[in-house]
Amino acid sequence: MTAGVPLNWYGVILIVAAASSWILTFPVRHMAARIGYVAQPDERKVHQQVTPQAGGVAMFVAALVAIAVAASVPALGSLFQGSSQPLGLVLGAAAIFVVGVIDDLRDMSAPAKMAGQVLAAMILYFLGVTFIQFKVPLAGFVVPGADYTPLLTALWVIGITNAVNLIDGLDGLAAGVVAIASGALAVYGLHLQHLGNLSTDNIGPLVAVITCGICLGFLPHNFHPAKIFMGDAGALLLGLLMAASTMLIGGRAAGTVATGAAQSGSVQSGETYFFFAPLFIPFFILGVPLFDMAFAFVRRTANRTGFSTPDKNHLHHRLVRLGHGHRRSVLILWAWTALLSGFVLFPLYISSVNAVIPFGVLALVVVLFTLFHPGLRRRATMEADEEPLPPEGEAAGHDPADGAGPASAPEPVAPSEPPGSLPPGHTVSDQGRDRTPAPSAAGRPGTGGEL
Repeated sequence: MTAGVPLNWYGVILIVAAASSWILTFPVRHMAARIGYVAQPDERKVHQQVTPQAGGVAMFVAALVAIAVAASVPALGSLFQGSSQPLGLVLGAAAIFVVGVIDDLRDMSAPAKMAGQVLAAMILYFLGVTFIQFKVPLAGFVVPGADYTPLLTALWVIGITNAVNLIDGLDGLAAGVVAIASGALAVYGLHLQHLGNLSTDNIGPLVAVITCGICLGFLPHNFHPAKIFMGDAGALLLGLLMAASTMLIGGRAAGTVATGAAQSGSVQSGETYFFFAPLFIPFFILGVPLFDMAFAFVRRTANRTGFSTPDKNHLHHRLVRLGHGHRRSVLILWAWTALLSGFVLFPLYISSVNAVIPFGVLALVVVLFTLFHPGLRRRATMEADEEPLPPEGEAAGHDPADGAGPASAPEPVAPSEPPGSLPPGHTVSDQGRDRTPAPSAAGRPGTGGEL
């Protein structure tokens, strides 16, 4: 075990980030309403009134304030001295923030937005915020070469940012999910530092703490009914910060300390998963947005629509259609995120759970598949549509068998004409059709008469 930054300073930065985000959102709300930085209601969105969506501005400035305060704290100096990573985080966050603002105001095309995400990822890569190595179960440590690291960095940033952006569909959903996930990631990273499995000058846990703080400060403004939305600027910013922190923690964790400790028997059994698959932890912590993004990809591919084509079949939309209200749907997905995060942090404090973890993973997959499988809801709807309608009397609330209610008189039937008789002015071809008089010679085509 090694001594790192005192934990109380991480708590201070968490409070600074949360307070800055909460305070800055007030003027941002008024500014957004004044300049027209607002979200208009439409058939795809759930809100019914014009709402400011410049929350990403407050979150970005709050993140900069928290980073500046952390850089000025002597106890945190080792995270900033002689490293280009803080600059890479600031510049990468600024790039993705600008992309989000432009998309909020002008609706960027999907290729243009992806180009902006790749630009932010390359800024992170060239300034050191990327993978170095990661552990693959049954395959050992993998060190990506210089030819593959930029590609892996770009794919990781694109995946995480889009996952967070897609789940930002209900008030408070994305902010709450990312707050829980980043808090769990910070606990995980700090624990690795405490055990000596992660360098004490790694800035990843600090990034996770700042991400959690700006989400907590923004939530009071964003929970239903939301007074302001984070917009694409906020969602993409949160996605980039989560991508950066997961790369810095999961892609930097060394296995030598943990492996030696495990061989000597000093490591609890449940901690083995943290050492053998540190990069897989984000897939659990960010399970809800990643699961939603994967289903969106499969669904839109099956429907032969573009991945950027919006729809109302995300997890939160399905929960609402299942009968849960707006707030309850958000709380359910928060609970799922907390459950998944607690599931991977549980081995840190309870020993001998290795045999339980694989079965728990399978159980979670089965439950999620059962609840949110795209075909189940569609099949239930089709079965409901195929049910026979009740007789007319029953549909009106009247049972014909009880004899109550006045009997309706039968409609009079027009007397039939004798066979072969036609009214004057009708042709034989008119029999069985609408009885319209045959046109006179003056009105037939080709005779010069007016039709």
